Amino acid sequence: MSSAISFNQVSKTFPPNVHALQSINLEVAEGEFLVVVGPSGCGKSTLLRLVAGLENQTHGSIDIFGKDSGQLAPQERDLGMVFQNYALFPHLSVFDNMAYGLQVRRESAPEIRKKVERIAQKLEILEFLRRKPNQLSGGQRQRVALGRLLARDPKIHLFDEPLGNLDPQFRAGMRSELARLHQERPRTTIYVTHDQAEAMTLGQRICVLRKGEVLQVGTPEEIYDLPSHRFVAEFFGSPGVNCIDGKIDKKEGSPSKFRSGSIQFPLPNHDMPTGSITLGIRPENWTLSAPENGAITGVIERVENLGDHRLIGVLIDDLNIFIKTTRSDFKEKDTVSISPQWEQAHWFERYTGKRI
Repeated sequence: MSSAISFNQVSKTFPPNVHALQSINLEVAEGEFLVVVGPSGCGKSTLLRLVAGLENQTHGSIDIFGKDSGQLAPQERDLGMVFQNYALFPHLSVFDNMAYGLQVRRESAPEIRKKVERIAQKLEILEFLRRKPNQLSGGQRQRVALGRLLARDPKIHLFDEPLGNLDPQFRAGMRSELARLHQERPRTTIYVTHDQAEAMTLGQRICVLRKGEVLQVGTPEEIYDLPSHRFVAEFFGSPGVNCIDGKIDKKEGSPSKFRSGSIQFPLPNHDMPTGSITLGIRPENWTLSAPENGAITGVIERVENLGDHRLIGVLIDDLNIFIKTTRSDFKEKDTVSISPQWEQAHWFERYTGKRI
């Protein structure tokens, strides 16, 4: 598949000395839905604005369909953008908002009406075409902003936290809508969010940003199952990976042990490196049982009933561990044994956070 957008050593610095993006190398394939995710201030929106031509990079280059974006004015990039705040024209009707890009392109009135009505029907806003934006709910306004993009149908779709202002139930519905629309009409899409659920459900690939740097790019499965960095492991999941700092002790003739403070877990694998290390175990990858002799035990501090499972907080010495289980027979203040499912363990370098 050919590349639609290429970031080549792209950096962006804002005065006086704010490094928003640092040496970004990233390829977005034609027709791909790429989600860029990370915490506030990590450079997600800046990356999007560079593609749109709303900002210029400090270093490096961005190619759009093989052309250096520095040689392309924003209107020559054949892209559309949907913002978190909708950015609708308040004085125009829904129809005129959706038709605006087509009118700029000087398409005929019958063709514009046909395109707008077809998209409005898909988005279930056909009955609102004569209304003004202030007569609509937030969810309806977001559909109008999406409809304006889809009616013009540019080659590149850019989304900057488009569902951020919606109620949770609307967000889930709009996620499904966006996924369905992309399946029907695959366009090169960069979708920016800080919401890991949106990233996992929408992205064909996910790019994880932190402090202006790319930590990992991969499919949702790769990001979740093989996080390349401790930050990625802790960011994805609800809650994320339990990360425990400690070290591995090896003694001749006895099994290796992972030690964190006074806690010791015997290790089944003898090939682990010695010294300081971080162990990561997802909440669903612990085995919880009644107290057993010789096992690691802790006290249940909190039980959250989430319907299809329980989220249990276990305190071992001064270490808090979150465990997901479908069992309902554990109560707060119970003493329990816990053990990691070692085949699902993640290991990270203690001081760099990189996956081992």
